[in-house]
Amino acid sequence: MYDYDMVVIGSGPSGRRAAVQCAKLGKAVLVVEKGRRVGGVSVHTGTIPSKTLRETVLNLSGWRERGFYGRSYKVKQDIAASDLMIRLQKTLDHEVEVLEHQFSRNLVRTANGEARLVSPHEVEITSSIGEVKVVSAAFILIACGTRPFRPDYVPFDGTTVLDSDEIIELAKLPRSLAVIGAGVIGVEYATIFSALDVPVTLIEPRPTFLDFIDKELIDEFVHELRDRNVALRLGAKVNSIEKTAQGGIVTHLSDGRHVTTEMLLFAAGRVGATDRLNLEAAGIVVDHRGRISVDPVTLQTSVPHIYAAGDVIGFPSLASTSMEQGRVAACHALGMEPLAPPEFFPYGIYSVPEISTTGLTEEEVRTRGIPYEVGIARFRETSRGHIMGLNSGMMKMIFSTKTRRLLGVHILGEGATELIHIGQAVLNLKGTIDYFIQNTFNYPTLAEAYKIAGLDAWNRMTR
Repeated sequence: MYDYDMVVIGSGPSGRRAAVQCAKLGKAVLVVEKGRRVGGVSVHTGTIPSKTLRETVLNLSGWRERGFYGRSYKVKQDIAASDLMIRLQKTLDHEVEVLEHQFSRNLVRTANGEARLVSPHEVEITSSIGEVKVVSAAFILIACGTRPFRPDYVPFDGTTVLDSDEIIELAKLPRSLAVIGAGVIGVEYATIFSALDVPVTLIEPRPTFLDFIDKELIDEFVHELRDRNVALRLGAKVNSIEKTAQGGIVTHLSDGRHVTTEMLLFAAGRVGATDRLNLEAAGIVVDHRGRISVDPVTLQTSVPHIYAAGDVIGFPSLASTSMEQGRVAACHALGMEPLAPPEFFPYGIYSVPEISTTGLTEEEVRTRGIPYEVGIARFRETSRGHIMGLNSGMMKMIFSTKTRRLLGVHILGEGATELIHIGQAVLNLKGTIDYFIQNTFNYPTLAEAYKIAGLDAWNRMTR
């Protein structure tokens, strides 16, 4: 009756996971990707490029060794944009090769072109050379992702005024940088360039930033940023941006201040890449940011046989959660009820230093009126921290004093996004402080911080 069991629009994390899941269940699936190569935003302009850029910067700048050899230490003295691009291209090529092989061995069909709905069950695909074909499917998954928000008042030129997609294709490193938007993307890039000793000014119209992170962690993070001479301009909106005759960028703020830099990155939000999908042909509407509303359990849109997953449905907009959403959508479409998702997932911010969190923040615990105690471990207190030359980094754990259960884990510092999974496992298994007190952790490791923080909380709880 249909050409395919499922057509997936987009080959990012949610799209590829859904496609492979369908194929493994013996179904015919087609992935439509308008980019030159499969992988979507995650592989080509988002997750993988930004994390590869971060790793390259930390290696070439000698950032991780400065605790021993001083702030002036560098592995490569004159780092150029081309040094960053070499590793980036190798990584992207490898990611695409792995994905293409995964599609091939699972018999996932792919089509290169722009997708457009022409009816609730039909997708029109226009290739780069103008060829048009229409395919039909029993189910459709919209996994088109997002693109940077580009307001009219920002004079984007792709050279000195950039969005977060363009920043990974730098021709040269800036001597100074302004970043507008202190969300996850803005903070990540601001700290990456700061690690290259580029003077950075981070601009955010709200008086606070990353409000979903535990406040004590953000206070510690802000202290580190200021210690590195990252200038914070919080609580002031951008009135205008102008280019000077000398080639500089002047950002005028609502509080009367102005910021002059050689380059500007605008990273204040993203919008769903849905405007050219002709969703109205299937009766689907989007919000003012182009995002699609779905059932949070099944990932179905307002049209039951059409699903949406990944960044296009909004928070949390993580590659990790997007992958799981794609799998859940595919399973539900094909009549397999997936297991209920765990209560807590890890949130990782690949700034310098890393931030990762799972569970409740201290502010949320207070709001709920839960009696609690906190345990803190500083990485410099661990032997592994000494070996690595870490002068900063911390782990914060929150426990219920009534049930002894772990309520939340919040980590700032080297390896935070790896370490968080221990806390995530204990949280979702409803574990207590006793796990950390009674168990042995490898020594010397940063994971030993779990025991230190557990003992710190336990000592207060038993007084």
